[in-house]
Amino acid sequence: MGKDVIIACDFASKEETLNFLDLFKKEERKPFLKIGMELFYAEGPAIVKELKARGHKIFLDLKLHDIPNTVKKAMAVLSRLDVDMTNLHASGTISMMEGALEGLTRPDGSRPLLIAVTQLTSTDQERMERDLLIKEPIDQVVMHYASNAAKAGLDGVVCSPLEAGKVHDTCGKNFLTVTPGVRFADGDVGDQKRVMTPEQAKKIGSDYIVVGRPITAAEDPVAAYRRCVSEFVD
Repeated sequence: MGKDVIIACDFASKEETLNFLDLFKKEERKPFLKIGMELFYAEGPAIVKELKARGHKIFLDLKLHDIPNTVKKAMAVLSRLDVDMTNLHASGTISMMEGALEGLTRPDGSRPLLIAVTQLTSTDQERMERDLLIKEPIDQVVMHYASNAAKAGLDGVVCSPLEAGKVHDTCGKNFLTVTPGVRFADGDVGDQKRVMTPEQAKKIGSDYIVVGRPITAAEDPVAAYRRCVSEFVD
C-alpha cells in the first residue's frame, strides 16, 4: 500500500454511515475508511462486511489491550473480517503484540496490517506522570513504544504527524506512520492541539492520514476528500 487518506467514519449507525458514503457513489476512487469503536459496537461485524462488499479498504480501529492469549484469540477472529488494517495498544507489552500478530496471521500467511497506539493524543506529560506514574518525557516514551512495536514485528504506529519523521528515524523508513490530527490550513482545528495540514504531513513523512470532521462535517464532503487526496497523495 502507498500513501492514502483514511476517512474516519465516526458515525453512530449504519444508516448515517451509508448516507455519507452514498455521496461518493460516482467517485472512481473508493475512500479508505476507519471504523472505530462507536460504529463497530453499534452495528457489529456486519458493517465491516458491508463496506468491504462496497469496495472500501477498512482500518478497524478497536485498540485491543488485554493479556497476550486473549488478544491473540481476538485478532484471529478479526482476521476473518478481511480488514486491511487494525490496531492495539503498544503499552500491552511486546509479548501481547507478538501474540496479536500470531493470531492475526491466517493459515496462508496473509494478514492485515497491524499498527500500535503509543500514547493517546489526550495524554500529555502531566497526565502521564500523575495518572500512569510514567516520569520519562512523553516523546521518549512514544519512541520507546514504537521501537517495541517494531521489535514485535508490527507494521507501524499511530502517531501525531509531528512525530512521524522521528518514528521513521527510530524504526526505519518502511515502518508505517498513521497520523490523525490533520486539518486544512483554512479550517477549524477543533479539539486537536497538535495539527498539520495534509501537505505538511506528506512532507514530514506520514504514510497515512486519518481525517474525520474536515471531511465528514464539510459542506461538500466529496470536495473536501478530493482536496485531501490532492494535497497528500497526488
